[in-house]
Amino acid sequence: MKMTTIDPKDYQPQSNALEGRVILVTGAGAGIGRATAMACAQHGASVALLGRTLSKLEAVYDEIVEAGWPRPSIAQMNLTKAQGPDYFQLANSVEKEFGRLDGLLHNASMLGQMSPIEQYDVGVWTEVMHVNLTAPFVMTQVMLPLLRKSADASILFTSSGVGRQGRAYWGAYSVSKFGTEALSQILAEETEQYETIRVNCINPGRTRTTMRAAAYPGEDPLTLKEPHEIVAAYLYLLGPDSRGISGQSLDAQ
Repeated sequence: MKMTTIDPKDYQPQSNALEGRVILVTGAGAGIGRATAMACAQHGASVALLGRTLSKLEAVYDEIVEAGWPRPSIAQMNLTKAQGPDYFQLANSVEKEFGRLDGLLHNASMLGQMSPIEQYDVGVWTEVMHVNLTAPFVMTQVMLPLLRKSADASILFTSSGVGRQGRAYWGAYSVSKFGTEALSQILAEETEQYETIRVNCINPGRTRTTMRAAAYPGEDPLTLKEPHEIVAAYLYLLGPDSRGISGQSLDAQ
């Protein structure tokens, strides 16, 4: 698998870096997902906005349209409750509107609870593992036929520092991100035969998001970068300039 010679966080995209591409972003209503979806549209992509809160998705949609960027689509889906037919309906919708898929960003995640394993609620554990690991697995599986229709497709999973090194009290979130790293590596090897598909992980790092505030309530948010400040790495890995880069776990900052 090819290693990148560019540090993704230093990437400086051309204004049309993603022109003509079709990219699906999960968790697109807020935070990093919103910022990345906006940046993808700004750089020429048609974005499928997926999230559970319709009003937030509509707000992103309106901003993109008002800016004069390619018109996006909206896919409302609650990943905690979605079943098989919901995923197939999503794939059919993307195929009907766009005909293919060039990028799939698995951004949506849930933190769960910060507690010792001994006290971790089993129901919360199951839900975190489902949203953070099982849902991306199912969505990727269902979307692969559309990704194979692309001349240059990128699948990008969201990892974490605690998905590379376990840390006390991070429980299901940490375990789910370790699983995400493994899923990405396995899929990267399995898709090597398809030279048009690449698979990578991205660790957003310390970013001013609602999830970060919940995990570190005593942290000064002004010491953190805002989501729009870290999107360069996402644009690089979702765009054609990273063609051939696969099986890597990279940092956004």
